[in-house]
Amino acid sequence: MAMSDSPKLDTRSKSSAKSPPNVDILTMFRLGLFQMGLGIMAVLTLGILNRVMITELAIPATVAAGCLAMHQFIAPARVWFGQLSDTKRVFGLQRSGYVWLGTAGFGIAAFCAVQVMWQLGALVRAAGGWVWTPESIGWTALLALIFAFYGLALSSSSTPFTALLVDVSEEENRSKLVGTSWSMLMVGIVVGGISGGIILGSLQQSGAVLGANVGTVLLFGQKTIPTPLETLKPVLNSLFIVVPLVVLGLAFLATLGIEKKYSRYSQRSSLANREEKVTFGRALRILTASRQTGIFFSFLVLLSLGIFMQEAVLEPYGGEVFQMSISQTTMLNAYWGFGTLIGVSTTGFLVVPRLGKKNTSKLGCLLTAATFGLIILAGFTRTAILLQTAVFLFGLAAGLTTTGSISLMLDLTAAETAGTFIGAWGLAQAMSRAVATISGGIVLDLGKALFNQPVLAYGLVFGLQAVIMLIAVGMLNQVNIKEFQENTKNAIAIVMEGDLDG
Repeated sequence: MAMSDSPKLDTRSKSSAKSPPNVDILTMFRLGLFQMGLGIMAVLTLGILNRVMITELAIPATVAAGCLAMHQFIAPARVWFGQLSDTKRVFGLQRSGYVWLGTAGFGIAAFCAVQVMWQLGALVRAAGGWVWTPESIGWTALLALIFAFYGLALSSSSTPFTALLVDVSEEENRSKLVGTSWSMLMVGIVVGGISGGIILGSLQQSGAVLGANVGTVLLFGQKTIPTPLETLKPVLNSLFIVVPLVVLGLAFLATLGIEKKYSRYSQRSSLANREEKVTFGRALRILTASRQTGIFFSFLVLLSLGIFMQEAVLEPYGGEVFQMSISQTTMLNAYWGFGTLIGVSTTGFLVVPRLGKKNTSKLGCLLTAATFGLIILAGFTRTAILLQTAVFLFGLAAGLTTTGSISLMLDLTAAETAGTFIGAWGLAQAMSRAVATISGGIVLDLGKALFNQPVLAYGLVFGLQAVIMLIAVGMLNQVNIKEFQENTKNAIAIVMEGDLDG
């Protein structure tokens, strides 16, 4: 994904200076610690905060998901931060300084978001339900603004980190470095799910079984949640202090001294010149210049919508329908992460060589749709172990789909324009993921307005995801690889030449 958003570089040294050493496997895993930290933070923000806001605080899912989605809507800033790290040094370093400052920034933002969340929860309790008032609008706007800043900080750290991966690697070992980092991201999600479950599970030992008495959350909060927030609040406050500090430590451990020892940036002056051309507007023109390009990227948008619409509703589903505690719903991230990790790490070796990349993507989409049906079935039976199994299989199918689509994407991209295509796809994926997150909340609230049974409301979200995955298969059937490869270079040349001619 974003790990490959750099064009093919000229690695020839412009001086007689000795080239830096190649990164070894231990250094690759060390760099992956930053990605692991991102995975842990993803669990905290999307796995815990949305659950607490929707189920424990009775904040409407549309409000919660909308605020969370703000960190994705500022995704175009990734291009700007990438260009900034090409030209401006921080702490005398080209990339690492941005990584450190950005990590500190999104850690602070996460803690501030929790404090605003408590204010919204207090308003709900005082009013006996959600009511739109100037005060609630103000706190909601502030929460959305904080998550927007969270997204900016995330972009300012993750994009320069991606550039650092390119700086320290050669073409022959870049794929290994990228694969290691992606796997470490999934490890972070698994670690975050397990550790979050253990920490929050300590509340149960003190007699506060969170979520055990959760009532039905009606649209606009007609019924409040009798959860002991006095016990929950200090635990979450501590969690959102300790974990961001740990993630910041991982960022330092991952990158400290790496740039000075391994970076080849000074030998690649063509990088800055090349990246200056990758603007958001120009990327969009390239994406729409070819019919096949438009078809394939439409498939990728549908894929993101189909996979990520559940992000803001899965944990509340476990709490409201299955009466799971916060620690138990947080553990759902671990089941999903294990499945995805297995899917990502095995598909390239076992499935793609046998089925091919396009057929692997189709199979993944179909299996993902089937797992949503299993998740709905688990809700009707209210069998927690079936839900956990379904979430694991969903992760497995998502890993299969992701690996197949990324492999297909790399094949359909000319090497000399890989940065433009994959970078633009990263923006499209982030934007569609933001739309998916907020859409999940909107569809859930709509379902609660239409149905009296929570399982039907949540089933509407998962059913829609299954339909989207089937539509994605239909879109993928229209992709003609040969036509794509023949036309892409010409299309890019026309667009870029037109831009250069002014």
